[in-house]
Amino acid sequence: QVQLVESGGGLVQAGGSLRLSCAASGRTVNLYVMGWFRQAPGKEREFVAAMRSSGGSTYSTESVKGRFTISRHNAKNTVYLQMNSLKPEDTAVYYCAAHLWRGSVYRDRRSYDYWGQGTQVTVSS
Repeated sequence: QVQLVESGGGLVQAGGSLRLSCAASGRTVNLYVMGWFRQAPGKEREFVAAMRSSGGSTYSTESVKGRFTISRHNAKNTVYLQMNSLKPEDTAVYYCAAHLWRGSVYRDRRSYDYWGQGTQVTVSS
C-alpha cells in the first residue's frame, strides 16, 4: 500500500513557475514508478511525467518538455514536479500517482495503482 499527498499548487501568471511535491509513504516505495498527471475541466486525465523511485531515466509528455522537470528526494520519499514557463493551457488539477515497477514506466493512467487527492494549478494570462 502506498499513500500519496500532493502540495504546491496555486495561482501563477503566465511565464511563472511552481513546484509541486508528492510525499509518498509505504514500506516499498522504492519499488514503484512515480508519475504526474493532470486533468483540465472537460478533458481526460493526461500523463505529464514519470520516473522510477529508484532512479534512472525520466519521461515526460511532449507539451511540457523543456519546461517541466520531474525529480525525487529519496530520503524524504518525495517526488517533485518543477514547472517553469507556465502557460494558461497548463491550468488543471495535477495528480501524483504510482504503479508497481513491472519492467516499464507507463504513461497510461489505467496502469497506475495509487493516486493522490490532486492539487489545483491555475495559470492566468
